[in-house]
Amino acid sequence: MHTMWKGTISFGLVNIPVKMHAATENKDVKLRQLHKECKSPVKYEKVCPVCEKEVKNEDIVKAYEYAKNKFVVLDDEDIEALKKEQEDKAVEIVDFVKLEDIDPIYFEKSYYLSPNEGGSKAYSLLRSALNDTGKIGIAKMIIRSKEQLAVIRVYENSLVVETIHYPDEVRSVQDVPNIPEEVKIEAKELDTAKMLIEQLTTEFEPEKYNDDYRTALLDLIEEKKNKEQTETATDKPVPDNVTNLMDALQASLERAKSEKPKPKQPKQPKRKAKTTAPKKKAAT
Repeated sequence: MHTMWKGTISFGLVNIPVKMHAATENKDVKLRQLHKECKSPVKYEKVCPVCEKEVKNEDIVKAYEYAKNKFVVLDDEDIEALKKEQEDKAVEIVDFVKLEDIDPIYFEKSYYLSPNEGGSKAYSLLRSALNDTGKIGIAKMIIRSKEQLAVIRVYENSLVVETIHYPDEVRSVQDVPNIPEEVKIEAKELDTAKMLIEQLTTEFEPEKYNDDYRTALLDLIEEKKNKEQTETATDKPVPDNVTNLMDALQASLERAKSEKPKPKQPKQPKRKAKTTAPKKKAAT
């Protein structure tokens, strides 16, 4: 399992060197966008709307927009120094609370923790203490250049980090439109609804829940592939050097013809004017 982060978890004077691994993965079926005409994948380029040209990664800087079209530019060196300063700190558990005290709306993403070299005993100590007390730890840590509020708890035989949202990241329910006020409900209707809930209540078994849409989509893709209902992207035209050379030669020849001065026409020799001999007078 890929290690995403290495650091130290501490509570009190106990330090636990740990490695962090992603506990979940996205199983969504990713579909590419093709040009309908030639079935080639569509490219998305970063283009400056003012310069009207493509922008390379090395020509991009990060900035914070504090007002409309007003920015504070942040250098990569500044961000890296700040991130390094925070990452070097140990992740300290500052509070212990009950899991049921945190509403699920706060939870974001899960990560497994495994002990790093020399951390097995301290890792086991924290795991046992959390299990016996039924508590979870609250801590702050840097993950992917962002400070995260997190809880550390036990899942099966492993310690797990759950990143959670800060309170100001959770939108107020007061902003949700069209929430009905208290509506009078008939007792019979309520009793029937509660009876239905009781009939459908069971133990949570995650294995019995499947992504039916993803399964159907993969089946459809496989069916089309087996029926050879597939498309092949059109290859990008490769320049033909021979053709290009002939085109260049032909163009050069045409240009040379147009620029070549026309040959001068040879001068025609002037014709001498014919002279007529004077007529002799007739004898008288």
